[in-house]
Amino acid sequence: MLKANDPSLHSWIQIAPNSDFPIQNLPFGIFETAGKDPRVGVAIGDYILDLYAVAQNNLFELIDIDPTVFHRPYLNDFISLGKPIWRAVRNRVSELLRNDNEEISSNRELMDDCLVRMQDARMLMPVKVGNYTDFYSSIEHATNVGTMFRDPKNALLPNWKHIPIGYHGRASSIVVSGVDIRRPNGQTKAPNEDAPTFGPTKLLDFELEVAFITGRETKLGESITPNEADNYIFGLVLFNDWSARDIQTWEYVPLGPFLAKSFASSISPWVVTLDALQPFKVKGPVQDPKPLPYLEFNGHHNYDINLEVLIKPEGGKENSVCRSNFKYMYWNMNQQLAHQSSNGCNIQVGDMYASGTISGHEKDSYGSMLELTWRGTQPIKLSDGTERKFINDEDTVIMRGYGERDGIRIGFGEVKAKVLPAL
Repeated sequence: MLKANDPSLHSWIQIAPNSDFPIQNLPFGIFETAGKDPRVGVAIGDYILDLYAVAQNNLFELIDIDPTVFHRPYLNDFISLGKPIWRAVRNRVSELLRNDNEEISSNRELMDDCLVRMQDARMLMPVKVGNYTDFYSSIEHATNVGTMFRDPKNALLPNWKHIPIGYHGRASSIVVSGVDIRRPNGQTKAPNEDAPTFGPTKLLDFELEVAFITGRETKLGESITPNEADNYIFGLVLFNDWSARDIQTWEYVPLGPFLAKSFASSISPWVVTLDALQPFKVKGPVQDPKPLPYLEFNGHHNYDINLEVLIKPEGGKENSVCRSNFKYMYWNMNQQLAHQSSNGCNIQVGDMYASGTISGHEKDSYGSMLELTWRGTQPIKLSDGTERKFINDEDTVIMRGYGERDGIRIGFGEVKAKVLPAL
């Protein structure tokens, strides 16, 4: 076990028992405050450790690293330094924050320089996303959608159990939690109409997903095996892949999603490292038929991460509408990355790969309104008495996620966004 993951560790910073950010987590992000321009930070309890300030005070002196790499608007340059450096920095941060270490805690001036209250900071996009792939890897979700729109007896297309299905999405419209989302306009066609019309989507939906971020490049023509993939993955974020279902229905044949997806995707601001998530590795679903050799892997590569989606109407309370788990994924991240690179497609630092909607076996674990309300035929009643078939204007959608074992909770914080009316 990595020493930074030791469940016996405690910090000199007081951390609530239900915090997503104990000393065993230490996720990376980009933040700014009124007095500090964008820079790299690590979440610890209700605080952010300013890594640029830590470096400026020579507290990383045993690590061969340029302090200015922490004074950047994205994590990409830091990630590019490689896994040995990520791990060394995380381990050193763990040392500095432990209750038996006084390098920062005994110096009030240093503490004030290095620590920022989360409530005083604004979180920014953690990475500059160059390429974005969205997969379709939950067998429960794919079965539900196939049942609704095709033949219930043959819900999965013939290729689904042989290949991690994915498509290239729009990287420029991925935004960080807290950024409002504008209801998109697009073409739709009612079943009883002869021609399409243009206007706001009537069927705005969320998709509960988890995305991984790559931290190592390959050259054009090279490929990655599932057993090598861990060395290419920096960490994970929560991902809301917003979807306009009526626009998608009209446009997706023959080339798949386009404007129904590209208007926005929202991510959580803290990148939880693969190292921090090691205790939550679990066996995934049995894959039958057996995958082709290039997709075979050793060990466990699914993760036991509890996921929840909530809807908060304007001026109202949060309503939990979905509880799912990342462990349900049929195709795991390692297989997804192996498949992405199998044709020689070059991988870049900061690429984002979303899991696809994560649905479980039970209705309350379905990861989209499309499934939860079964195409709007079974509306969800909220605590204020209103109903939802899909997402209304002024609704805020919130996603949260965490793993918990041995009394240690490793969380992602949340990704939230309010829906604004179409222009």
